Formats: sequence, structure tokens, C-alpha cells
Amino acid sequence: MKKNKMILALIFLCFSVISSAQTSNELKKELSSKKDSIAALQSKADQLQKQIDALPGWRKGAFGTIGASFSGFNNWYSRNAPNASAGNIGVTVNGFANLIEEKFFWRNSGGINLGWVKLDDKAIVGDEGFETATDVFTITSLYGRRINEKWALSALTEYRTTLIDNFNNPGFLDFGVGFTWTPTERLVVVMHPGNYNFVFSKGDANFQSSPGAKLVADYTASYYKLNVKSNVSIFTSYNNSNLSNWNWTNSFSYTLWKKIGVGFEFGLRNNKQEALNNALITNVNATFDTADNKIQNYWLFGISYAF
Repeated sequence: MKKNKMILALIFLCFSVISSAQTSNELKKELSSKKDSIAALQSKADQLQKQIDALPGWRKGAFGTIGASFSGFNNWYSRNAPNASAGNIGVTVNGFANLIEEKFFWRNSGGINLGWVKLDDKAIVGDEGFETATDVFTITSLYGRRINEKWALSALTEYRTTLIDNFNNPGFLDFGVGFTWTPTERLVVVMHPGNYNFVFSKGDANFQSSPGAKLVADYTASYYKLNVKSNVSIFTSYNNSNLSNWNWTNSFSYTLWKKIGVGFEFGLRNNKQEALNNALITNVNATFDTADNKIQNYWLFGISYAF
């Protein structure tokens, strides 16, 4: 009797395993089918979005990233400062407002990146508050009159400075005319052989304005949950190569829930005039040849929000 019960139990177990395997396979097939359906619907949605993007009118958008970290140490003797607190806060915002019409376009964009750091050693008397770490502000406006679908006669105004510590000191204002190439809705390439780089500064700062050529390439796109913006701006001075400069910024935002996600931004810059001005702080005899002109960079990783 016991043997019969054991045999029946084994048979039942085998049928359960087989049934479970069949159910699992059926569910996997159904899941695969659903994923194919979602991919097909997403493809149709992307095609509709391209058609919407091609319509005349305004296109507006913005996304930003907030990154922050805080830490504290009390009687942590392995540190040189066993009692201390530290903090790091960073905020970036990138936005655009583009008017696209059949015969002309007007593209406007702006970017802000602000960061603060704090290291408070409690053994040192005094309040060590937050200090500015990153301070970048850029705004551009591009107007183009179409020659054909891809090319346009254009005029560009671009302004770059800081907001917190040294507003407009220096400030770089480019104004120029030339041609703009728009091979796709997402990519804009500006080529202006006639450009003037105005440099504003105060006090004894050593900056010079000059004529030159301007090249700007801007890529802005959305891929389902991913927002991407990359911008490179190059100025080549006709007077002296020491007066040339370039900036490259890249922003990424991936939505995880509703409009909240993770974001990452990094920027690179090369500017000999800024390097020389910094060197003159400690060495009044510094020149373009002796100034340490390293590539400037910043980065921020944190929580993002898509507007």
C-alpha cells in the first residue's frame, strides 16, 4: 500500500513538473510576443513623432540634473581631521525653444551648471560654508533663412560667462554670420567665417577681443526614455591662435519613473586667455607661453527631471 502511495506521489510530482515546464514555456512565448508588439508600437510612435517634429511651429523642452552628497566624521582617528563634515551639491538645467518654419528657423538654447562644495574641519575656528565649484552659463540664439531644405544663411549670437562669483568677468560674446547645415532635425551645424569674439572683463584681467571663424555643432534628441544633448563650440581667432577657444558639453538623462530618472553631464573647455589670467594671480610675469593651459573639465551625476 505504501509502495502504491509512493508511486502515485512520484507520478503526481512528474506531472506537476511537466505541467509547470509547459506553463513556463507558454508564458515565455507570450512574453516574447508582447515584447514584439511593444517594439512594433514603439516604432510606429517614433515614426509619428518624426512627422510631428517635421511640422512648422515651436518645439520646446528642458531637462535637468541634481546631484548631492553629504558626509560627517566624529572622532574618526584614521583621518587627519577626525572631526569634520563635507558636502557637495550640483545642479544643471538645459532647455531649448525652437521656431521651425518652411522658409526660416529661429533656434534658442540655454544651459546652466552650478556646483558647491564644503569641507568643515571642526578643529579650525570659523564657519567654512559652501564654496563655488562649478559655474557655467551659456545661451545661444541662431536665426536662419533657408536656401534649400538642408542649407540656410544664418546669424548666431552666443554668450558664455559665470553667474555666481564673476559674472561677465570674463564674459564671451560671439556674433557672426555664415551658413547653417541641418542634415536632420536633431543635428545643427553652424559655419560662420565672419565672426567677432567680444571678451568682457574688469580690473586688471588680461583679455582681448578679436575677429575669427565660428563652428558650432549641436545634437539634441530623445530616444524613448533617454534625452541627449551634445554641443561643441569652436572659435578660431584670425589675429592670434592664443585668442582661440573651444567648449564641449554633453548631457544625458534617462527616465526611470514618470519624469524622474538619472542624469549625467560632463564638459570640456580649452581657453588660453583664461589660463593666462589664472596664472597671473600667482605670477605677474606669466605669458601665454609659460601659462599652464590644461584642458578644463567638470562632471555631474545625480537625479534628473524632464520638463
